[in-house]
Amino acid sequence: MKKILLTFLIIYGFGLNAQRTDYDWKKMDPKQRKEIINNLSPEERKELLKKFRNNMIMDNLNVDPDDKAEFTQLYNEYLDSQKQIKSQFNSNFDPETLTDEEAKAKLQQSFELGQKLLDNRKKYADKMQQVIPCQKVLKLFQSEKMMKDKMDERNPHGNMSASGPKQNP
Repeated sequence: MKKILLTFLIIYGFGLNAQRTDYDWKKMDPKQRKEIINNLSPEERKELLKKFRNNMIMDNLNVDPDDKAEFTQLYNEYLDSQKQIKSQFNSNFDPETLTDEEAKAKLQQSFELGQKLLDNRKKYADKMQQVIPCQKVLKLFQSEKMMKDKMDERNPHGNMSASGPKQNP
């Protein structure tokens, strides 16, 4: 019995420690926030960023509390789907080193990828309209663009790799 109780307390303690990402971020100064974020594992940072993004989107769109869970699940599914499509394109190449045939193939691949992303966006826009009004779907896509533009402002040179700047499809 003691072993079971001790095991339960250890698991509970780890659970409390793992749940310690419910900080009051608004009351912290930037230095504190940075320190906490730097102490998180990459997986924890990714989850925290996802949580922040979802909260920001929900607040910005003013999603009805009854629809938040369904919309959040659908929005995360959409983002995962977009990410999966983007992963099909290897952007780590130097266009100057490609032959004409390779460059044409890469260009065609980028057009096809862009079409897949657009088709996926249309598909999820239709799904989202079953949960939120189309005006909010439109506002969501505007918000995504604004977030991307802000990130581009913070990193004006894009993602640099060993072979040069990252190419977008």
